[in-house]
Amino acid sequence: MTASSSNQYDVIIIGAGAAGLMCAATAGYRGRKVLVLDHANKPGKKILMSGGGRCNFTNLNSSPANFLSDNPRFCISALKRYTPQHFLDLVERHGIEHEEKAPGQLFCKDSAKDILTMLLTECDWAGAEIRMKTSIKGITRKAGHYRVDTGSGSLTSESLIIACGGLSIPTMGATGLGYEIARQFGLTVLPTRAGLVPFTLHPELKQQLAPLAGVSCPVDAACNNQHFREPMLVTHRGLSGPSMLQISSFWQPGDPLTINLLPERNVREDLTALRKQKPQSTLAQYLAQHLPKRFAQAFNELYGWQSPLQSYRNTDLDQIAGMLSQWTVKPAGTEGYRTAEVTLGGVDTRQLSSKTMAALDQPNLYFIGEVVDVTGHLGGHNFQWAWASGVAAGMEV
Repeated sequence: MTASSSNQYDVIIIGAGAAGLMCAATAGYRGRKVLVLDHANKPGKKILMSGGGRCNFTNLNSSPANFLSDNPRFCISALKRYTPQHFLDLVERHGIEHEEKAPGQLFCKDSAKDILTMLLTECDWAGAEIRMKTSIKGITRKAGHYRVDTGSGSLTSESLIIACGGLSIPTMGATGLGYEIARQFGLTVLPTRAGLVPFTLHPELKQQLAPLAGVSCPVDAACNNQHFREPMLVTHRGLSGPSMLQISSFWQPGDPLTINLLPERNVREDLTALRKQKPQSTLAQYLAQHLPKRFAQAFNELYGWQSPLQSYRNTDLDQIAGMLSQWTVKPAGTEGYRTAEVTLGGVDTRQLSSKTMAALDQPNLYFIGEVVDVTGHLGGHNFQWAWASGVAAGMEV
């Protein structure tokens, strides 16, 4: 990383995460004198922990439909101009081995370190300077420049880019700094909350499901007219796994979740046929065939389904089928920002240019990545937004 000869820069980027590093390299290659500042001791901490340490760095099927925002059309322009294929080309130029786990979801074969090393190498080649362990004390704008006061002195730049993320995973250094800067310069910040986050349960249900901690099964989880067919994991604290994380972004406190435990089966038809063919068979036997053993056992005990199927009337079968295909759970809440993968809400995109990420009423001020009110589904979409929004601003500053 190149050393700076003075405290004046063309571009200062606050935040050395995915969006900030991508933006720094893009602007640096255009000949801009770029400085990235971050209060953490190391860059890209969330990159390193993502995807179980393997970094789900993009999704080949990423499209605007995979993002939540109060202004849904905002993300279209940036995503169209910097696609998953563009990022994949960069990954392959650096010789990083990768694999497609679920359809479209690309992970490093080895380690998330490969993606961070690639970004830092790009910044190095582009001449962008990165300073860690640097706290921001204040920001002012006068005479057409931004002045950034840090714990180690004052810096100035023509353009200022805010890439310091949201509130998720505070142990990684997340703070509300980006929102404070937005408000300082007159931008609206939409209400924030934890997204892609596990659910907690009320004590009674938590106790009933406690023996199932660690058991995963494929389900279809629905809430507020959205549904996701992916695995659900029972934990010591509640419900997690991809289906729960996905639906959490659409859940509001007090809402029930509707979980289809057997999304591949027509339970009513199955039970009617089984009663006819093997009247002595039990629900426990049926569940054991289609659910993980411990899950089938616990669910059977929960509802006391002991009798042979011949003793159940049609109305009973309707009720049982309903319970299995529309198991209704009212979460106590979520685990919050502590374990959330992303922050929903943020800087109102109606005050930003969708082409450049610049604030419309504040010259040369830009917001990129998670700090903005654009949140992706699970599966590499949030990284794709980081890359695309970072490039959009980097091409402009």
